[in-house]
Amino acid sequence: MTKPAERTRADGLAARVREGAKPVVRWGLNHGLPRTALRAALRRGDLQARLVNAASTSSTAELHGLFEEIRSRGPLVKTQFAYVTATHSTVREVLTSNDFRSGVGATDNGPLARLGEWSARSTLHPVAPPSLLVTEPPDHTRYRKLVTRVFTVRAVEKLRERTEQITNELLDAIDPAGPVDLVEAYCSLLPVTVIAEILGVPAEQRQRVLELGGAAAPSLDLGLSWRQFRAVEAALAEFDAWLGEHLDHLRANPGDNLLSQLVAARENGVGLNDQELRATAGLVLAAGFETTVNLLGNGINLLRRHPDQLAAVQSDPALWPGAVEEILRLDPPVLLTGRTCARDTEVAGVRVREGSVVTTILAGANRDPALFADPATFDVRRDNARDHLSFSAGRHYCLGASLARMEGEVGLRVLFERYPRLRLEPGADRRRTRILRGFERLPARLS
Repeated sequence: MTKPAERTRADGLAARVREGAKPVVRWGLNHGLPRTALRAALRRGDLQARLVNAASTSSTAELHGLFEEIRSRGPLVKTQFAYVTATHSTVREVLTSNDFRSGVGATDNGPLARLGEWSARSTLHPVAPPSLLVTEPPDHTRYRKLVTRVFTVRAVEKLRERTEQITNELLDAIDPAGPVDLVEAYCSLLPVTVIAEILGVPAEQRQRVLELGGAAAPSLDLGLSWRQFRAVEAALAEFDAWLGEHLDHLRANPGDNLLSQLVAARENGVGLNDQELRATAGLVLAAGFETTVNLLGNGINLLRRHPDQLAAVQSDPALWPGAVEEILRLDPPVLLTGRTCARDTEVAGVRVREGSVVTTILAGANRDPALFADPATFDVRRDNARDHLSFSAGRHYCLGASLARMEGEVGLRVLFERYPRLRLEPGADRRRTRILRGFERLPARLS
């Protein structure tokens, strides 16, 4: 007969084995199997596999030909993994349709779905509930209503003067006579400083938040190696722990910041619970600097490589808002997003079955010649640049769009006002992430 102590040890061992197996299962379902399938599909020339493969090493401009090839096959193209579209009208239709839900995943209770549920991590993840990126009504409606009350356009505009002050302080700290990596010294620090002040993050913790955000950025990608996956999971766990401590501090010591307001916000007497708060605050914090870092770096690169367009905004500062929209259109911070069909429907004349996935290529829609004349050309005077889909559309339209636009406008304008002869140096390096699009390094000299 098995003794109680032996049973306890055996149960403990079994529990440790189960917990140790869960990360392996998560990696296998979300990265290992897709990674293997993508490689096989790439050898057969599958369009989506080619896009995923090229995205990690190519600039958005270098992907332009692939966007055109996808559109030439039709508004909605079937690949081995999903439907894919780079047509503006079709992308918008899918993003705004109630027949689709955000994210990519099984809609039934099959074995893979059950395995995914069993192995799910307990800490936050940007593409796992209750993240705003993947929740749907009624939860999404409740979360968004509470967050929107705090992150209003008026609240963002009140930050414009402070953003300009931060911009000048960062530029004051750079030696204009020496070489500088603009991503490290400027593009990353401006948005993290602004969003940290919005969310009440102490100055001494901002570098840690920036490092964690950078480490977690590949979490949106598909097909990570085991080493990348473990590094991302470790960063997300550390970020989740830090965020819990920060929220506890704000509950005990509420300040004059928007996150303190979000902690206290109520709709019909109901606020966000702890998990919802962590997911929402984490998404706002990470998205608040990740995408803006890319917007600033991509904007500096485009403006310096098109001196006629830079001269236009320098001679007429009223063009800066439109220039930011054109930067967002031509080299957006996010390449694509996915949607899962919630019920049988029809899109662009194509029957789409429940459970089917549609990959909407935001960067491709932004270069659709049916809407944008000469779409590969950078034109700060383009009158319909704001029709881009870089902030998505529909109920998942980016909550931080107003903040990103304001930071992009202030950050680029002040930089080029102070250093009109700024020049880029050799050694620029783009990020290896597939979905988030921007620069890892951007060497330059200010004068």
